Amino acid sequence: MGKFKRIWATKNPNDEWWSSFVTSPLAVVCNWLVVDIAWITPNLITLFSFIVALASAAFICLGSSEENLRTSFHVVAAILIHVSHILDCMDGQMARYRGTLSRSGSFFDKATDHLQVFIWFGAIAYTGYMQTQQDVTPIFLAFIGVCFYALRGYVKYVMIHSEMERDKEYLTETSRIIAALQKQLDEFGGLDKGLGNNLAWFLKEQKKLFNFDEGVFIFMLSLALIFPATLIPMLWVFAVSQLLLGIIRCCQRGQQLASDQRPDPPKTPDK
Repeated sequence: MGKFKRIWATKNPNDEWWSSFVTSPLAVVCNWLVVDIAWITPNLITLFSFIVALASAAFICLGSSEENLRTSFHVVAAILIHVSHILDCMDGQMARYRGTLSRSGSFFDKATDHLQVFIWFGAIAYTGYMQTQQDVTPIFLAFIGVCFYALRGYVKYVMIHSEMERDKEYLTETSRIIAALQKQLDEFGGLDKGLGNNLAWFLKEQKKLFNFDEGVFIFMLSLALIFPATLIPMLWVFAVSQLLLGIIRCCQRGQQLASDQRPDPPKTPDK
């Protein structure tokens, strides 16, 4: 149990909605089985997660082409999407448990996370296109969704870059916020907490549903694959949520930078 608790402590305190109480706890269980196997590295798990994501997209497309096997292929795809996300949670947990966190590992993890979203929604757009007798609306909705989802990430890192140019300690403050989130997690839920505390934690996590991030996409995609009637409504929710959140985040980041009117540091002229 001591090993399990140590792995549990590596859970991301700011896990996404579905990750928080489904895929991340499952990742802890899987890590308990493999975390001490030296040749299984966090980067290898990241790669395997991406390969499984590609396989799930292939099954989505196959299900759209093979009408007789559509349900079976799409159920397999839904399962593989979850397996990919469990692996995506495992790599960070393993790196923190082993004390082997690296910038390159974090970079490839985040890059493949974004690429998986584009691949999944590209495949599901194709499925919607086939289901609606070649109506381009599903493709348009998926395109709008992934574009504004990318915008959310882009403006976040532009803001971080801008803040770092002015304040080299900006990420230190961000680390303090993350530590505070971890403390908050420890106070609410955990293996050594009672039923009441964990229920309070569970209810508190539900507000993350409205972040409409990758953890929510996992749930939405699975639902649409298992219940085809929800596919087009899901794409509408995806497109509208990302459009609104993309614009809101862009305005918020810009306002955050505008509130700090210190002059930019002098730049070295190009040679």
